[in-house]
Amino acid sequence: MKPRYLLAGAAGIALLAACQTPPADDMTDETVVEETIEVETVMDAEEDVEVEAAVEAEMAEAAETVDDAMNVSDSVALAAALAMQPEEVQARYDARNPGATLEFFGIEPGMTVVEALPGRGWYSKILLPYLGPEGKLIGAHYPDEMWIRILPGADEERVAGILAQLEGWVETAEGWAGEKGAKVYDYKLTTLPEDKAEKADAALFIRALHNLNRTEEELGTYTATIAETYRILKPGGVVGVVQHRASEDTPDAWADGNAGYLKTSFVVDSFEAAGFVLEESSEINSNPADDAGEGDIVWRLAPSFATTEEGTPEREAIAKIGESDRMTLRFRKPE
Repeated sequence: MKPRYLLAGAAGIALLAACQTPPADDMTDETVVEETIEVETVMDAEEDVEVEAAVEAEMAEAAETVDDAMNVSDSVALAAALAMQPEEVQARYDARNPGATLEFFGIEPGMTVVEALPGRGWYSKILLPYLGPEGKLIGAHYPDEMWIRILPGADEERVAGILAQLEGWVETAEGWAGEKGAKVYDYKLTTLPEDKAEKADAALFIRALHNLNRTEEELGTYTATIAETYRILKPGGVVGVVQHRASEDTPDAWADGNAGYLKTSFVVDSFEAAGFVLEESSEINSNPADDAGEGDIVWRLAPSFATTEEGTPEREAIAKIGESDRMTLRFRKPE
């Protein structure tokens, strides 16, 4: 204890002694010492509380600094993953906004992320280097029986070729990952093994839900996939949805996925019914120029241009619209 606290303690004891009614000879040296120690103990405790509060404040400030540094580090890692993509991929960043989208979903290095319909790897090739060697990317392919139902003019030979590609997807994705990328796994939606429950930090459905709903009536794929996603996520895990968006005033029969579009209300209701909580929505991927309605299909737009011929005025008009208007939703599995 500092000398000033000792002097203050002695002065206080002397004042208390002068005010007491018992004779002076009852106030022994021992009593004075004991009371001095008691006062000093109280002062020590008060000083300790002040020091502890100061330390906690400094630790909180340091933690914020560390968090800020980690966020900067994550942003640098994401920027690097985006920059390493080829020019034809980067040319679509203005329409697809992958950096802002992944940040909105809260995807970070080291996470275990499920990506529905990874296909040729447009997002996978960004995620793999970004998640890094401590991360895991799990490709979640459509069930085999979906393909012949969702591909126009598909026959058994074409479907067999797709299924053969999917069998080799892990090996292909490992090539994309390289030595410093995330570990790669896969499975087929609606077939998740029981022992894989609560393994993932996040699940991404980027332009993937409409096809699942196209086969919902026959195969139950949409509802089963959402329920399965709840099961694979850890408590507190995130679902990120980017989906071609139908206006709420369009007919439900048209906005069922067969034209590529779904209503935001339909998607939100579906995930909430499965136990998820809608945490936030974003207009990152909106495009007001796409005012699709009954009779339109999403594949009329870039990059498919399925309904127009190259070099025609119709193609030129469609190209000016850009890519589709898309909802961007973040759901969370409760803790």
